[in-house]
Amino acid sequence: MQNLLVALTQTPPSPEGTLRPGLSEDMITPGTWGFIATAFVVVLTIFLIVDMVRRLRRIRYKAQVEEALASEQGDAKEADPRGTEARGAGSHDRRTDGGAS
Repeated sequence: MQNLLVALTQTPPSPEGTLRPGLSEDMITPGTWGFIATAFVVVLTIFLIVDMVRRLRRIRYKAQVEEALASEQGDAKEADPRGTEARGAGSHDRRTDGGAS
């Protein structure tokens, strides 16, 4: 690595162009279409990263909510000594006989 650095610092740049005979700058530069293609890839990559972050955040929040619900249900089971779940305000009675009493 040190030899490479020494060689690069000691080699003077040539004053004339370094292109092979028969080539011009226009033949080897990417030009406008190259810039547009590169910009498209960059914008597409940014959109993909933003979408991925959004999806990962959703998954993480969903897991946190499920964990909180599971811990609340576990707390409710521990509070009821008979082992039946405590009914919340939104739960309704499910009967197998069609609800007739």
